[in-house]
Amino acid sequence: MFNLVVLKDTVIINPWNFNKQRFTVILDTLNNRFSNKVIHNVGLCLSVWDLLKVEDSCILPGDGATHTNVTFRAIVYRPFIDEVIVGKIKSCTKERIQVTVGCFDDIFILPEYLQENSSFDSKEETWKWQYEDGGEAHDLFMDIGQQIRFRVIGEKFTDLSPSGPRNENAEEMVEPNLTKSYEITGSICEPGLGLISWWES
Repeated sequence: MFNLVVLKDTVIINPWNFNKQRFTVILDTLNNRFSNKVIHNVGLCLSVWDLLKVEDSCILPGDGATHTNVTFRAIVYRPFIDEVIVGKIKSCTKERIQVTVGCFDDIFILPEYLQENSSFDSKEETWKWQYEDGGEAHDLFMDIGQQIRFRVIGEKFTDLSPSGPRNENAEEMVEPNLTKSYEITGSICEPGLGLISWWES
């Protein structure tokens, strides 16, 4: 779920920071750049762990700042496929259930990956599982805030980097991009998965 990955970057230190500890400025700069950011095909970077290599700095012509190539390790959130995780239900719609694990919210469970005989209750605005026990049917609701155990079955990275310079002739109003840079697909369609409360008794 949490991994240490090796990354490389060039850190630029402006002249007004020359009086500060060099390693402290480098760590602060890297954390500002990478913390709580999705790195494409790597995962969600939570924090810089340590510095592995700091090369000699150089000053480019016409630029008073120093440029330093750095190799470092970062803590990254990226669960592996088939990993079983416990999270909390954040929202429910007819299209999907959204789950959060605290540090990451873009986890989705689609209707086809719910327990058999699950349906969306439009009145309660939540999903429910019709569980049969001894010939009797019981509606087990999946309410927001409840703990849910799910299996990771898929992940998707989307590169949201700018595709090019903005067209000055383009209209000012632009539709917001709702695409997620990193999202996880989960499943609860097997025994033992679903709400924690289902299996406690």
